[in-house]
Amino acid sequence: MTIENAADLGGTPARDTALACIEAGIEAAHPEQVVHDSVALDGDTLTIQSTTYDLADYDRVLVVGGGKAGGGVTTALEAVLGDRVTDGVVVTRDPEETEFTQIVVGSHPVPDEAGVEGARRILDLLDGADERTLVLGVITGGASALLAAPVEGISLADLQQTTTELLESGAEIDEINAVRKHLSAVKGGQLARVAAPATVAGLVLSDVVGNDLSVIASGPTAPDNSTFADALDVLDRYDIDAPQSVRDRLEAGAAGDVPETPRADDPVFERVTNHVLADGFTALDAARSVAAERGYEPCILSSRVRGEAREAAKSHVAVGEEVVATGNPVSAPAVVLAGGETTVTIRGGGRGGPNQEFALASAIELAGTGSEIALGAVDTDGRDGAVDVAGGLVDGETVTDLGAARAALADNDAFPALEARDAIVRTGPTGTNVNDLRVLVVESGESGESGESTE
Repeated sequence: MTIENAADLGGTPARDTALACIEAGIEAAHPEQVVHDSVALDGDTLTIQSTTYDLADYDRVLVVGGGKAGGGVTTALEAVLGDRVTDGVVVTRDPEETEFTQIVVGSHPVPDEAGVEGARRILDLLDGADERTLVLGVITGGASALLAAPVEGISLADLQQTTTELLESGAEIDEINAVRKHLSAVKGGQLARVAAPATVAGLVLSDVVGNDLSVIASGPTAPDNSTFADALDVLDRYDIDAPQSVRDRLEAGAAGDVPETPRADDPVFERVTNHVLADGFTALDAARSVAAERGYEPCILSSRVRGEAREAAKSHVAVGEEVVATGNPVSAPAVVLAGGETTVTIRGGGRGGPNQEFALASAIELAGTGSEIALGAVDTDGRDGAVDVAGGLVDGETVTDLGAARAALADNDAFPALEARDAIVRTGPTGTNVNDLRVLVVESGESGESGESTE
């Protein structure tokens, strides 16, 4: 993976270092690398991390699931297993060439008919699973939308409307998924329910703060603690104008007329093991190594940053200012790293995404301070919000018209504001998805000194 417009974005030590850290973080979380590090086959023994599966015990090996990194995980699995894979269906956003598994290209962040059809194929495939079936569940971020399977009585249009309003409300991902799980036939542990009594090994790439298995991809192979009542509470708290069919379904569930999603003590999970192969810290750790190699003091601030993007940006800039003023939490030249998932509450009609808003808000805070501090913010999947760019890279020279920048931020119009200043990061689809990656680079500020580049 390379940053497509790196030549336009670089040019200063701080910017070049930020770009190098971003590239290293994304590459470390690529499915090919992750599966290579975690999955191996020796004769009939399949090892996933520290767990072994004897393939002689199974008549069929099925690969099912989805998400933005689903295609990459699938091709990497086929490279390990070859024709040991009997069949499979994986729903993802970008096409992949596979030999034994059907790849269905669906839509994200709002589901489409292709995703619904892909989920139906998975349910049909699992319907015949038994004790001699091994199911390899490909569980990656984005599957909440891509792996759509609305329950009876909920139309695709109903699901699309509800999803769109939730995404624009500023709700946290666990809240959004509490609703989606209770409108789905696969989410909230229900894929595991359909697959039982098969053995299920979930191969998880996490895009969720804290790696809550019930939230990643809406937890198709994980126990669920959320309830129909929780889902209704989310609709009410964020004033979501959901279709009546959605409210009827959730109210029926809250009244006990519809079975809840399976809990941890449900027998369907007795033969289920979920393996988190990569997460946001995977990217942060790789970025930290690159920063150190280039002569900077690295510091991982947190892998769990969340909340409104523009507010989180102020806190990150404040950390950079503290590094300059007091040498805390690290001394310059330094690279401060953070991951997580910020959100945007839609207030205007512009174009952008959480990382672009983070970058623009940071540029406003940094305005006039020069090039000694640079801050890059990207979505590791290469697509930030509804725009086909990864995010932004800014410094104190990015914003020259504070009034225009503030107006763009107020209108959720970060993309054109950053694009006009050559501050957009473009990667194209990266094939992975382990949440956001933010890189704050602080030069020493002493006679132009900086970290030493290894390039």
